Amino acid sequence: MTCSLFSISPVLYLLVPVAFILGSIPFGLLFTRSRGIDLRSTGSKNIGATNVLRTAGKIPALLTLLGDMFKGAIPVLICRYVLGHIDVSYQADERLFAEDLWPGVVGLSAVLGHMFSAFLSFKGGKGVATGLGVMLAYSPAVAGIMLLIWIAVALIFRISSLAAIIAVSVMPVILILLGESDIKVTIGIIIAALIIYKHKSNIKNLIAGTESRIGNKDSRQ
Repeated sequence: MTCSLFSISPVLYLLVPVAFILGSIPFGLLFTRSRGIDLRSTGSKNIGATNVLRTAGKIPALLTLLGDMFKGAIPVLICRYVLGHIDVSYQADERLFAEDLWPGVVGLSAVLGHMFSAFLSFKGGKGVATGLGVMLAYSPAVAGIMLLIWIAVALIFRISSLAAIIAVSVMPVILILLGESDIKVTIGIIIAALIIYKHKSNIKNLIAGTESRIGNKDSRQ
């Protein structure tokens, strides 16, 4: 199994660094630059859509959100396409293994690119939108449930970071409940752990009761 899985196409190996570079694109900075705004020194200093919304408005925030989601989804979709067009004969269980492993690794690489951007001295955002984009292409049902959870928590508590932390925390559980493979569950755990780690300052604020609510000018998400 190992030989056929890891020698089926050099394109799969190439997609991993490509996904990292694509994930590294700081759409938040790009969509606010024309307004003379540097997100790294404004508001929460985060390059994500929430900080863009507060500092630059709805349209740049929406573009940032979509850009960050697409840079997670596109590499995974390309990987799935490549896997579906590889002219190699291997067993059904090997194919299922490859179809879960490679898109997961590529998606994880995109999330890491956003968090540790090659264009920002390996600093970056918190990975929520990019992680959601990855899951939309990797496991759409899980992404849909996560999105519903985020919306519900955000509406109830009006705290964006809390909604994100809860949504990604339950992601591995949702994967298990939906009967996804061990590989997908593992990828989900790794992505969730990374996103929660990047929210460590938000978690401290939540514990202290100082985390800002959605709509507040000093939001820290």
